[in-house]
Amino acid sequence: METVDLDDWPGRGLSDEELDVAYNVRRKAGPELFERHMGRYRAESARAVDGLPGHPGIVYDEASGERLDVWGAGGPDLRPAFVFLHGGYWMALSRHESSFMARALHGQGVATVVPDYTLAPEATLEEIVRQVRAAVAWVHRHGRGHGLDPDRIVVGGSSAGGHLTGMTMVGGWQAPLGLPEDVVKAAMPFSGLFDLRPLTRVYVNQVVGLDLPRAAALSPALLPAPRRCPAVIAVAEHDGAGFLAQSRRFAPHWDAAGPLVVPDRDHFDVVLDLADPGSAVFRALLALIGPRH
Repeated sequence: METVDLDDWPGRGLSDEELDVAYNVRRKAGPELFERHMGRYRAESARAVDGLPGHPGIVYDEASGERLDVWGAGGPDLRPAFVFLHGGYWMALSRHESSFMARALHGQGVATVVPDYTLAPEATLEEIVRQVRAAVAWVHRHGRGHGLDPDRIVVGGSSAGGHLTGMTMVGGWQAPLGLPEDVVKAAMPFSGLFDLRPLTRVYVNQVVGLDLPRAAALSPALLPAPRRCPAVIAVAEHDGAGFLAQSRRFAPHWDAAGPLVVPDRDHFDVVLDLADPGSAVFRALLALIGPRH
């Protein structure tokens, strides 16, 4: 990593209260709307996988015992794999609330892979990153036996999952796992966190426990990326100010065309557009994936 001035980060002049307003999207939504969104995640995920061909509960990482679900694979042809990494500020949610796009993608010839990862504070953020990279490695090594094309892996995720998506986009981790540098062919982070230094002063740090050096080392915006895969950086029009600012800074950093700002959506419902084949988000993902069988 290039030398980074740890104390020179966007928003450093804000008060702790102002930073909380920028990044505490649960507070912004309010408890009633937040619970409604979580209910939609659960209900739509259950509907999406009901009767869908799949391979649920596969252990992808022997060290942690964490599991993933494969949905919408099967038939004579291998399918591109959309690996979706859930959000929850690294300390909430699971794969069971995170497969709501599986049926819509299945209809377009794409399989969905949804990993769990050990939540904070039981796991450090470094360990969570290791696990999601291990999930990508599992798809590359073992996906063929489950109907997945190991050469057509696209990674996406929301919020904390957007950060984790970014950590699969950067370089330096693939070779130690015996993976090609271009193992992730494209990426679609939603409302991601790409520079974690502001979080050292936000409530979530009571759980993840970052200091500035660790935050910088875990920030996709600050890490080398010798190969920049095609990406769509998506964010909601009514997202938290911190998430909007991070997406607007990260898109040009990644040579993307600028963030896809989704109108009339907030931090929690923007990702549900992945279940709507008529949405701009869904069309953008299919364009990233490319031709399907």
